[in-house]
Amino acid sequence: MLERDYIMPGRSAALGENGMAATSHPLATLAAIDILRAGGNAMDAAIAAIAVECVVEPAMTGIGGDCFAIVAPADGRPVTAFNGSGWAPAGASSGALRAMGLTSIPEASPHAVTIPGAVDAWCKLSAAYGRLELPQLLAPAIALAENGFRVTGRVALDWAHYRARVEHHGPASAQFAPGGNTPRTGDRFANPALAQTMRAIAAKGRDAFYDGPVAEEITTTLQALGGSHTLEDFAAYRGFETAPISAAFRGHDILECPPNGQGLAALVIARILDGFDLSDSAVSEADRIHLLAEATKAAYRLRDTLIGDPAHMTISVDDILADAHIAGLRSKIRLDQASAPEVWDGPVHRDTVYLTVVDRDRNCVSLINSIFASFGSGIYAPASGVLLQNRGSGFSLTAGHPNELAPRKRPLHTIIPGLLMKDAIPIMPFGVMGGQFQATGHAHFLSHVLDRGYDPQRANEAPRSFAFNGLLTLEPGFGDAVRADLVARGHRTGWSSDPIGGCQAIFIDHARGVLIGGSDHRKDGMALGY
Repeated sequence: MLERDYIMPGRSAALGENGMAATSHPLATLAAIDILRAGGNAMDAAIAAIAVECVVEPAMTGIGGDCFAIVAPADGRPVTAFNGSGWAPAGASSGALRAMGLTSIPEASPHAVTIPGAVDAWCKLSAAYGRLELPQLLAPAIALAENGFRVTGRVALDWAHYRARVEHHGPASAQFAPGGNTPRTGDRFANPALAQTMRAIAAKGRDAFYDGPVAEEITTTLQALGGSHTLEDFAAYRGFETAPISAAFRGHDILECPPNGQGLAALVIARILDGFDLSDSAVSEADRIHLLAEATKAAYRLRDTLIGDPAHMTISVDDILADAHIAGLRSKIRLDQASAPEVWDGPVHRDTVYLTVVDRDRNCVSLINSIFASFGSGIYAPASGVLLQNRGSGFSLTAGHPNELAPRKRPLHTIIPGLLMKDAIPIMPFGVMGGQFQATGHAHFLSHVLDRGYDPQRANEAPRSFAFNGLLTLEPGFGDAVRADLVARGHRTGWSSDPIGGCQAIFIDHARGVLIGGSDHRKDGMALGY
């Protein structure tokens, strides 16, 4: 890996050998390290950290959301993926919504709320791969929710920017924007009701969320707004383990969760780019951006027409990743000319937290948790302290579409944890936050590591681009000359007014016994090892 320029602004990669955590919030990283040093393993630390995130980053995640994970146990068990995505209620009907005149599911409506899968995922993952008990793992989050925490800068910025999402629902507004005000950087914020619910989960496991007062309040709240959710929808919900899908890239294997996540799109992008030399000596910065944009457009066309709940897909993952199919997509890319832009007609979302933990034994956890849009649906169950996701707004209302809303169906998901393998050995759990950007972000990050020799921190700090919805958005770090080159190739470009995504990763140098971690400067978080 290349040494960084210590004159230029930046951050050194984190180093450790006994364990490491990389999260988007300092308190989550600290909770994970505390658990590791108390004898917990990577899964224990990841659950402690994600529970903290659900308290301290309420616009991004919560126990009213969903969770995906890739787990690489050090005990010889195979690498596994966990699908903790929620399903639509049994009473959901795309036809009924079309009859109401809807062509898409409103993001702030009860119809957008799917049964939250996160708590079920945590409990199952803890039982299967953890070492410590839930009361110890959830204790840091409970204390922060009960006693309050200091709001960090990026969290405060997002909170203020997206407060309109909670202002449409009285209980949510009272909790998250009382009097129309949101916390400033350094203010203290608490959610005692959430602490009480987490305390119940610590004591009783998943049943505390899916059976009893919490589920009763959530269903009552949603039904009052016109939702079809029932207690049976909660009680019957289960997440599940499954085998990851994979694709080769630069002599490595990239592992992703299978559909209904968009990890398949990330693999398509990587497979397309694997046919191009993206080293610094072979391409310019504009070439690199252009090729990523063209691969993104090809992969997202597939994603938006073919990917959904695997039980409803009409084409297999193997067919999509087949050499002949990928070669056909690659052959249409011209280095000097942009292809036609794609226009997206679904919800745009960017709000997620990703974290990764590697422990002394080299157990690896790659985990992502989300409530979809900023503050999710904005619908809040005040006695339980649960802010509900709006993942169901990702369903299609087009009759016959593989992602069409249907009872007990899981929607297309954007949240995707990743894992890089070399010769069947895990070498880097990684993930990218940022909604639609995530599949592109996986390829962008991995290319900077494998093509350019960057460590995880430097790869995080590289400027980003994203071809989406007819526009190639560029972070300002690329400069005017690069933008002009891309315009000359036919791209419609624009400077990004917001940071594009966020990323965490831990590289495992098995030969030297060292962990090398990075956490994105676009968030408040940090990687820390010991």
